[in-house]
Amino acid sequence: MKKGKKTAFVLLALVLALTAVLAGCSGSSSGGGSGSGESSGNAAANAGKEGGEASGLKPVELVMVFAGPGEPRDFKEIEAAINKVTQAKINATVKLQMIGWAAWQQQTTLMLAGNEQVDLILSGLGTYSQTVARGQYLAMDDMLEMEGAGVKQALDDLDPAFLNAVKIGGNVYAVPSIRDLAANYGVTMRRDLVDKYNIDLDAIKTYDDLDAVFQTIKDNEPDMIPLVKYGNTIFDTHLNYYRDSLDDGFGTLPGLDNDLKVVNYFETPEYMDLLRIARRWYENGYVAKDIATSTETQYNLVKSGKAFAWLSHMKPGYQAQESKIVGMEMVSKELLPPTTATGNITSIMWSIARNSKDPQRAMMLLNLMYTDPELINLFDWGIEGKHYAKTDDPNVIDYPQGVDPANSGYNLNMGWMFGNQFLSYTWKGDSPTLWEELAEFNRVSKKSKALGFTYDSEPVKTEVAAVRNVFDQYYKALETGTVDPEVEHPKFIKAMKAAGIDKIIAEKQKQLDAWAAQQ
Repeated sequence: MKKGKKTAFVLLALVLALTAVLAGCSGSSSGGGSGSGESSGNAAANAGKEGGEASGLKPVELVMVFAGPGEPRDFKEIEAAINKVTQAKINATVKLQMIGWAAWQQQTTLMLAGNEQVDLILSGLGTYSQTVARGQYLAMDDMLEMEGAGVKQALDDLDPAFLNAVKIGGNVYAVPSIRDLAANYGVTMRRDLVDKYNIDLDAIKTYDDLDAVFQTIKDNEPDMIPLVKYGNTIFDTHLNYYRDSLDDGFGTLPGLDNDLKVVNYFETPEYMDLLRIARRWYENGYVAKDIATSTETQYNLVKSGKAFAWLSHMKPGYQAQESKIVGMEMVSKELLPPTTATGNITSIMWSIARNSKDPQRAMMLLNLMYTDPELINLFDWGIEGKHYAKTDDPNVIDYPQGVDPANSGYNLNMGWMFGNQFLSYTWKGDSPTLWEELAEFNRVSKKSKALGFTYDSEPVKTEVAAVRNVFDQYYKALETGTVDPEVEHPKFIKAMKAAGIDKIIAEKQKQLDAWAAQQ
């Protein structure tokens, strides 16, 4: 994902309601829905499959709803340019409706519950199975074969496991955007200081190897914090390497396998080892004393010269991406190889709402988002010559003369959201083969044995709420080293058990066993 906007979505997903799925969700594999769709027959199918001409299709207006930071200055100009493409290819105009991240859950819940027209909508974000259970998304299976053949082909070319992973009750109610569908994990540091102090990147292979690096920074840059948190804690996203969280992290699969036996990861020796490392770094002064409560982002701290490094999930191109955001050269070193769990895939997807006025034409628009480079680059980068300019390599772009991130009228940088990111231009400074590298990264990642399993927390919702309260009380202090884990960790485990985590694990195991029996 470009320019760090993915972080905001990850934070959003953490505060959204826990996912749930009911066996009797509405919709069927026909995917036709109850919309009044005018587009039908061979004309619609051919236009969808080929991204072809609009002949034979009646004009329609589609409403496309997605989250974002607020409409850029040139948003309506981009919408007009997008409509020139969609009118020519599927005889549809598109009304783009961006909803702020903070208002997303509440506003889309009301939209989907009412009769307001919503054709395409961003889905995932921690609420996919709940929304399917309420019957608010249409099943896509037949539409994917007809109007959405390009979507299906693009995902299958990457790995058929990705489309299978989103199925609920055997049906597809959303398709993931093509982006980083896996994550590796490592440390990102200021390049100038790495060079200044001759830090040997090849010698950094484990967390323990970072002690000497952080000590060097502490000794020579006394006004700088060697390590800041990424997200809420030091290790935060790194935990996803060690386990499949199975939605909420309360009952997980260690090693993304564990022979499908669900356990409390917080009780494992591996988790305790991480807490001891965090405590050591805290006591050695490698992190700030207020790390557990600070709301400063890693980007702002590094930009202002107050911090050196952070630990996070990564991907191909991550180093260049973070360098752009911070405004100085950063260098990343992988510590843990890439993995994929269901949450990697279902976090950012697209669905056709039950409220769609024309589901087939909505699928044709979605098909363009996975097959048409012209449309994708409008969504991702804006208008050529105004918001970006091509370099000597026609597939590599930069800002036009006089334009920069601060004054650009369209600097959304959310290409990871709008369908098939692999169709977009790469930015100057990125690897020219970035998308090929990212596709291979997705393919070779270690897949969870439970890939595609969706957990319904409804039977234990009381216990989930109680356990989450306990978790929120303890985890930030433990995972930042602020408290002694030898003292506080036993209290944490005892409180989780009292709140009902064992009942949650038993229910999750029951559902996982039933899912596995059907595979």
